[in-house]
Amino acid sequence: MQSSFHHVALIGKYHAAGSRQALEDVAAFLNAQGCDVVLEEESATSTGITQYPLMSVAQIGAHCSLAVVVGGDGTMLGMGRQLARYAVPLIGINQGRLGFITDIAFEGFQATLTPMLRGEFEEDLRSLMHAKVMREGRCVFDAFAMNDVVVNRGATAGMVELRVEVDGRFVANQRADGLIIASPTGSTAYSLSAGGPLLHPSIPGWVLVPIAPHTLSNRPIVLADAAEVAIELVAGRDASANFDMQSLASLMLGDRVVVKRSKHSVRFLHPRGWSYFDTLRKKLHWNEAGA
Repeated sequence: MQSSFHHVALIGKYHAAGSRQALEDVAAFLNAQGCDVVLEEESATSTGITQYPLMSVAQIGAHCSLAVVVGGDGTMLGMGRQLARYAVPLIGINQGRLGFITDIAFEGFQATLTPMLRGEFEEDLRSLMHAKVMREGRCVFDAFAMNDVVVNRGATAGMVELRVEVDGRFVANQRADGLIIASPTGSTAYSLSAGGPLLHPSIPGWVLVPIAPHTLSNRPIVLADAAEVAIELVAGRDASANFDMQSLASLMLGDRVVVKRSKHSVRFLHPRGWSYFDTLRKKLHWNEAGA
């Protein structure tokens, strides 16, 4: 059988138990399907696998037609952010815990991947956020996020006061432990824990979710993702901005976190017949007693 994807990059969860064997198993399978396999260089360094050519993320973007990620959602989020600008599609094989976006079980991955490599798959485009921290008119931090942008109070400090604007229009000054701007992908992450709604991935929207607000009438709100959201730190010590809970920027009073929709989208590939609702039902344990 000839694969529809000739050059395939393999990316692994760094330092996780069993990562090397898992990557070697997937690489051998892809080779047997006629794919030219390359290993992402940090994955190779962390696992010690040396029998495949190595590429940086930028080289993968320029030369590969598919990236296969073996790991958890965190690994997939990181690769999604980096490969979005190259429009390289990603397939996720789950070695993590939840697996909302790495949805193929490692056990029996061969049977699932075989038809996908022939071109039998569902494509799922996910929006990407582009966020900046502005200080006195200068950009001091710039990052992309797939899940969310979060402004948080300090670990030992009290509430923060945040001025929220949407498209330059004042919304409210909010006193809370923080504020989450979540994409549909991120609506099943921190936003959900803070009481935010689930957003279907096809909805061109974001959800603005306060974290433990001082005023109980301060509720989550869904916005169009064409809007520009700005959050200004008015009061509070040791506040920070997090981007997918990985990149971190310390905030000073007067700093503005400005969030726009990126012009790039992340391309996920799922098995034929995949359904977002199947994922929710399985991962959130809905209707466990039902059929």
